[in-house]
Amino acid sequence: MTNRAVPYALALAVALLLGACGSGSEDIADLVLTGGKVVTVDPAVPEGEAIAMRNGRVAAVGSVDEIAEWVGPSTRVVELDGRLALPGFIEGHAHYMRLGSSTLELNLSEAESWDEIVALVGAAAEEAEPGELITGNGWHQERWTPRPEPNVDGFPFHEALSAASPDNPVILTHASAHASFANAYAMRLAGIDENTPDPAGGEIVRDAAGNPIGAFRETASGLLAPAREGASAPEPRRVALLAQDEAFRNGITSFHDAGSGFSTIDLWKSMVDDGSLKIRLYGMIRADNDELARRMPEYRILGHGDDRLTVRSLKVSIDGALGSHGAWLLEPYDDLPTSTGLNTAPPEEIREKARLALEHGFQLNVHAIGDRGNRETLDIFEEAYASADGEDLRWRVEHAQHLHPEEIPRFGALGVIASMQGVHATSDGPWVEPKVGPWRTEEGAYVWRSLMDAGATIMNGTDAPVENVSPIASYYSSVSRVMANGERFTPAQRMSRMEALESYTINAAYGAFEEGIKGSLTPGKLADVVVISRDILSVDEPEIPGTEVDLTIVGGEIVYDRMAESP
Repeated sequence: MTNRAVPYALALAVALLLGACGSGSEDIADLVLTGGKVVTVDPAVPEGEAIAMRNGRVAAVGSVDEIAEWVGPSTRVVELDGRLALPGFIEGHAHYMRLGSSTLELNLSEAESWDEIVALVGAAAEEAEPGELITGNGWHQERWTPRPEPNVDGFPFHEALSAASPDNPVILTHASAHASFANAYAMRLAGIDENTPDPAGGEIVRDAAGNPIGAFRETASGLLAPAREGASAPEPRRVALLAQDEAFRNGITSFHDAGSGFSTIDLWKSMVDDGSLKIRLYGMIRADNDELARRMPEYRILGHGDDRLTVRSLKVSIDGALGSHGAWLLEPYDDLPTSTGLNTAPPEEIREKARLALEHGFQLNVHAIGDRGNRETLDIFEEAYASADGEDLRWRVEHAQHLHPEEIPRFGALGVIASMQGVHATSDGPWVEPKVGPWRTEEGAYVWRSLMDAGATIMNGTDAPVENVSPIASYYSSVSRVMANGERFTPAQRMSRMEALESYTINAAYGAFEEGIKGSLTPGKLADVVVISRDILSVDEPEIPGTEVDLTIVGGEIVYDRMAESP
């Protein structure tokens, strides 16, 4: 295992007591997977050929013959036929409700040009009622060829989009979720014109005459809220179930939601109670400090509904994303020398969140992408840790994408978790160096190996819907650093295959204080399992992306079966 101080002796003793095998009827399994390869991600529990599950927990791992002793008349037995069974993937950082709602919007992630996006919106406008809001997500100006003309920092002017949708407001969310694009109708509804000031931590992108071109960076996207008012929104329960379906199809059994409000937490709790929400959610509360001070005590939720819902962390963003020039840098962007990015939440506001987190026993998770954002965040953490009297805080930097070399050893020294996303490196790789230059790219961009060598714990994820929610894709990025163009992005920073698997299982469990109940197939832990079609620990590297999720199991219940869903 990598870089964690986990009390394994105590956890294992409890696990063995709970899962000890015997010969009586009380030791009959509910579900057995047999005839494959079972990787436990626990050095104390050897790999096996089969696994038994009982009462929602792992009962035993062993050979086919050993696990056959757990089979009774009521046991469901699934033949693995040589497939690989692993601890269920834990999505370490993504946006649960946005993942669900993204399935109902225009998917712009594959668009290779601005003209293609305009055409997609035009087609949607032909089907929409006049005045109906059109939304889309996933566009990224760095992926477009050719670059639209005219443009400002690669962002197009709105005229073509406005002409394609004259009777409908249009709001399109950037792939990073840190910028938006709007047509004239939407800007008119929002009352935005050349006289509208930039909000703190945001920017209205303008032409040389000061007119908004339609692009909005960071907090400026919030100015478009009036254009969304009155638009019909999908029913929240439907959105939550759509997200659950996406997660299960990708082998995700636990999901760290990177920032939701109190009403969303209330929804999840009610859905856990009525049995419709089966996925395990780890929620981070995003709210202003005054509301947090009032409501935090009643929203510290641990293991509600058979460990389906835990809420014990806060989320805040100190900066934005590199792709939209919103990441807060120590030195200006190479391709935009007038800017060092945006500080989206003042450090003093985050210091108050740190104080509230300490007072109420919450973890603090700070989105920090730029090297300045990461330095400021670590300074805040270090101050808080000094007053915590040795408490096991496990505070997290979400993304930690661009670091000054001086900050790298601070993660391990402080015990701060780097909550990173493997797929971001290969997705962003082609345009990182043009933005920050060769030295900052080589020394500080997505430096997983350097962080691990410095003693830091890294957990993985996808930031969905910013990226596809597939753990297989992010795992492949983590071990290969292969970009879409076939080149490797700073390959010295690759993880080994087992390190990458740990980042998606036991490390992510550790990042939620849940390594005692999940993250490995240790007897006594929750029976959360994924079965995949290829052995990603041993197949040739180019074969990894073609791996499919065949079964997803939560608490011993098969919640996704690819073969059953195939036509």
